Amino acid sequence: MNGFTDIRAGGWVRHLPRRLIPYALLGRFDRPIGAWLLFLPGLWSIILGAQSLALGLWLVALFGLGALAMRGAGCVVNDLWDRKLDAQVVRTRGRPLASGILKPIDALVFLALLCSVGLLILSQLDAPARLLGVLILLPVVLYPLAKRVTWWPQVVLGLTFGWGAPMGYAAASGHVMAWPALLLYAAAILWTLGYDTIYAHQDREDDALIGVKSSARRLGEHTRTLLIICYTATLLLVAAAMALAGLNIFGMLTLALPAALLARQIIRLDIDNPALCLALFKSNREVGLAIGLAILIGRM
Repeated sequence: MNGFTDIRAGGWVRHLPRRLIPYALLGRFDRPIGAWLLFLPGLWSIILGAQSLALGLWLVALFGLGALAMRGAGCVVNDLWDRKLDAQVVRTRGRPLASGILKPIDALVFLALLCSVGLLILSQLDAPARLLGVLILLPVVLYPLAKRVTWWPQVVLGLTFGWGAPMGYAAASGHVMAWPALLLYAAAILWTLGYDTIYAHQDREDDALIGVKSSARRLGEHTRTLLIICYTATLLLVAAAMALAGLNIFGMLTLALPAALLARQIIRLDIDNPALCLALFKSNREVGLAIGLAILIGRM
């Protein structure tokens, strides 16, 4: 693993004015996979609960922009908490705060800007969705501490990243506590636990040296077993949500596509290959889109 980093120079970010590049890197705007993974549970629930095509499209646009802003905000919070730890990890020592390119005050100003964008988007939603949007702010702030106190910070991330499921359903249907939304939330939590455990294997050796906890360190060679359990439960919970919502059999059959994609991750997993772990982690965008497609077909 020595020498591996997921920080890449270039891409569209290099066309920005030089002084803006560190902020784009701080918010991970050069690597949108995190925004996708934050957005997708909300997409599932919007498709499931939207009362009209126009409302569904409007909410998809809002949740997409919100995911970009709030994922960026979450990265800023994470890097503020972890800047000293990140400086000790090969993969993360080049991040703007860990390397000293940006100061904490710069990050706080940027965080305020991103949160303002998030609040503007939240104001466009109805009252139940706004309430849920406010409630998730505390876990977002506290998530970086989880790796210091529990072997399962990936569960805490799942609670945060999966929040789009009940929030999206509330925005689409007006109902906060509905079984289909709660089942999709549970599915998103388990899905996140699986894919973020794969992601955490990139840092397993460095984390052990600096005392950071993770499910990857806890499980080691037993990670594949966790993936089988989490991914199977994810699909069963999505299927249960679809059944409760009265979706058709064709949507259920389409779940074979995300099932195949998840099975591919399990089969290919090599916890000692950080580049492969990152690639498998990123492939979950296609998994989430395939689940959304299954729900959409089920509503037709």
